[in-house]
Amino acid sequence: MRQLGMYINGNYKVKIFSDGTKVRETNENEFIAAFPENMDVKITNQCDMGCIFCHEDSKIDGKHGDILNQIFINTLHPYTEMAIGGGNPLSHPDLIPFLEKLKVKKIIANITVNQVHFETSQELIKKLVNEKLIYGLGVSLVDASKGFVELIKQYDNAVIHVINGVLKPSDIEVLKDNDLKMLILGYKHFRRGISWYEVRQDDITTKQEWLYKNLAEITKQFKVVSFDNLAIEQLNVKRLMSEKDWNEFYMGDDGMYTMYVDLVNQNFARCSVAEKRYGLLDNIEDMFNIVRDEKLAMK
Repeated sequence: MRQLGMYINGNYKVKIFSDGTKVRETNENEFIAAFPENMDVKITNQCDMGCIFCHEDSKIDGKHGDILNQIFINTLHPYTEMAIGGGNPLSHPDLIPFLEKLKVKKIIANITVNQVHFETSQELIKKLVNEKLIYGLGVSLVDASKGFVELIKQYDNAVIHVINGVLKPSDIEVLKDNDLKMLILGYKHFRRGISWYEVRQDDITTKQEWLYKNLAEITKQFKVVSFDNLAIEQLNVKRLMSEKDWNEFYMGDDGMYTMYVDLVNQNFARCSVAEKRYGLLDNIEDMFNIVRDEKLAMK
């Protein structure tokens, strides 16, 4: 592992490594952040996939966000991690100048794309990786195949994104034992996710029950298996870990170290499925304080 950067955030030190590992250190009893370590940033609502469970309700005629003229970007701290998504972020005409700006500011940019766009946009993706405009590459699974496995294995920091309730047992059979990284996302009952659940509740529930039952074995079949907070809750991931391991690996509640920014609708929130949204401000610390205070008020 190569250390990408180190910074002080509030009362603790953060080290970021090239394989995605993050280490926090403090002399106090808890970690109190002054700004977000990680931000999910939506840059476009344009996408031609039409995924029936899309919680962002992205469409083929969806709008692009203004990503080059945001004042708060200038206040981001070096080595902040930014997970860029959409929609299809590869469709944004200003994607490369945006990533170049982030690189100058030493922001660790990651991007998430659909499997179909990943497979059909190899020239662009290789450019982003080779020029170090992105460090992490998330690929949202559509249908596992041997060809997809061979393609994604070419990227050291690629992570396959799957959804609890959408992931099929047959997908795991194809993907497993290939030294791959997988991120399990919770099923989002939000926007199109609500209507699809109403139509396919039995099928979604069956898949979720299967994943819950087989999760311990699945974690042994991949190089890394990680989870968003919604999946942690839905799958009760804590049951598979000792208290010591849980305290070491759990990265905190939404809004305590992370936040969500929608550059299409010009607002921000605690996470992507939060109903409460706030208009963008000029300073990232002011924005983060709002979502952190919201989270603290919920406890």
